Amino acid sequence: MSAVTDPQPPGTPGPDPHGSFVRLEREIGLLLRRSRAISARLARELHPDLDGAAYGLLALLQDAGPLRASDLVARLGLDKSTVSRQVASLVDLGMVTRAPDPADGRAQVLTTSAEGAARLARIREARRARWEADLSGWPADDVATLGELLARFNRLGEAREAESS
Repeated sequence: MSAVTDPQPPGTPGPDPHGSFVRLEREIGLLLRRSRAISARLARELHPDLDGAAYGLLALLQDAGPLRASDLVARLGLDKSTVSRQVASLVDLGMVTRAPDPADGRAQVLTTSAEGAARLARIREARRARWEADLSGWPADDVATLGELLARFNRLGEAREAESS
């Protein structure tokens, strides 16, 4: 049985709830700082002229596109000017295409181009291989549990963002 799911031994007090949330805040903060640094590096791997926001934007377009720029702003929680600048850079570099929105011809939808999708796939494969190497000593159940817990945590954040919109 994995350490993540092992029950407390009988008679052992459970974790301190306040201390658990303090640790959670600290660990998520560290994860976010590392994530920003990794996103900046990955964006430079896409193209040296891109900044960190471009990687997340291209990945979202690949996974959920086609999308309007306003959808990217809402989903990524970035400033409209940041998204506009990143979209323009990605279009100029041939990684994103613009097309009229079939639902509203006045608006445009953005889609990952074949070049953008190919570059993104190479980076994602390298990232997946790195995760696999880094976590090779973990039991497969723990890796699956981590993925499941992160998915639940992300859905909670998405629901909260939807409520506030």
